[in-house]
Amino acid sequence: MKILNILTRRCIMIARFAETVSFYESLIGQQARLRFDYPEYDLKLAQVGSLLFIGGTDKSLAPFRATHATFLVSDIAAWEKHLPSTGAIIINPVKIVPTGWNMLVQHPDGMIAEYVEHQTKNPADEIF
Repeated sequence: MKILNILTRRCIMIARFAETVSFYESLIGQQARLRFDYPEYDLKLAQVGSLLFIGGTDKSLAPFRATHATFLVSDIAAWEKHLPSTGAIIINPVKIVPTGWNMLVQHPDGMIAEYVEHQTKNPADEIF
């Protein structure tokens, strides 16, 4: 059970999504290592380094704005079992998402975090 990376989330209006991702690819000197559409929520996502860009409309982004970070983990089931013992609250239990599995958690300090385990793990994501 390990945290592999913590991604800073940035909600972007869809009209500026491609331009924003391109800017950070150039700035960081790295192509997005993850890019996908999430039609169920009318979103586009891209990861550049430790930045997670979520593109959509005001309406489609609204449910995602309260989540402050994405924790990439090695074993989401183990985290789902462990986190309640730390005082964290599982808001949404583990479910299947386009990249693998995720859940939504409120930490004891009030921070809301998404926990994600990618089905196909990228070695570049393991920074801890």
